[in-house]
Amino acid sequence: MSFKELSKKIDFDRIKAISKLSEAEATYKANRDAELKAIIEGKDSRFLLVIGPCSADNEEAIIEYAKRLATLQEQVKDKIFIVMRVYTNKPRTNGDGYKGMMHQQDASPTGEINLVRGMVAVRKMHKRVLVETGLTTADEMLYPDNLQFVDDLVSYHAVGARSVENQQHRFVASGIDHPTGLKNPTSGNIKVMFNAVYAAQQKQELMYNGVEVETSSNPLAHVILRGGLTESGEVVPNYHYEDLVKVVTAYQASKLKNPFIMVDTNHDNSGKKYNDQIRIVQEVLTSRSWNEELHQHVRGFMIESYLEDGRQEPGGEVFGQSITDPCLGWEKTKELVEYIANHI
Repeated sequence: MSFKELSKKIDFDRIKAISKLSEAEATYKANRDAELKAIIEGKDSRFLLVIGPCSADNEEAIIEYAKRLATLQEQVKDKIFIVMRVYTNKPRTNGDGYKGMMHQQDASPTGEINLVRGMVAVRKMHKRVLVETGLTTADEMLYPDNLQFVDDLVSYHAVGARSVENQQHRFVASGIDHPTGLKNPTSGNIKVMFNAVYAAQQKQELMYNGVEVETSSNPLAHVILRGGLTESGEVVPNYHYEDLVKVVTAYQASKLKNPFIMVDTNHDNSGKKYNDQIRIVQEVLTSRSWNEELHQHVRGFMIESYLEDGRQEPGGEVFGQSITDPCLGWEKTKELVEYIANHI
């Protein structure tokens, strides 16, 4: 085994101290977190939207989007609770491509990647969204060991399709105090997803950052449906009426706590055809209106949206356009959120 040391052991406490929330800011976030918890528990009937860019790559574009989203949140606050996607880690199928803000190149002439500087930038962006717009944020737990450097800032955690079968991700999810969505794997297998939720809802013992720990269990862990892909490359959505009924039935058989279903409207549900997110939302809301059990359990959407429609290659010059998966632009996003508010 061979590793080249790039830096000394990372001091998470020191990194967190750089962008620590004030007492008033921490109290505000705790109140928002309590509202979000009540939604997952079914005590608050509002619909949950986890919405925002596929990847948070440009701080100023993220803040501009967040300010617009905060205005929209105020408009629909009686019916919808919004958590903004600020996804700073990006899983890559073969290891190539943009890996997220923590891995972005430094502005130095050498273009050096410095993960510590990346961590500082990640915390700064999450904090700015909270403090400047009043929205709380969601991020993907791609690297479980790094959870501790954002746990005070992030309100919703997601475990992605490539990570959900990993025992470390499942066990660390069981120690998170916030809602944690676990996606079905890329195969679309919902049994794997439910096994992950079950593991996250139990107490677990594991080695975490070199320390033996026992988790408290996470009753707020729940499923996210994101579609699947066959070995031949065929996209298999799982947002249709029959798919949702199957998931509700699986929840009922599992006896899991807080049965909550979130539908990811992009990825293999849309085949990455970003405009189809509008049609998918409309279909799911129609399905809910036909079936009381679906209405009770399907209570969230994950939507990929940014300032501009579509995507561009990394380094592109379009302000607020995705450099990873294509996203809905702002005008379509606003219309879609208003549609949801009027049809839930």
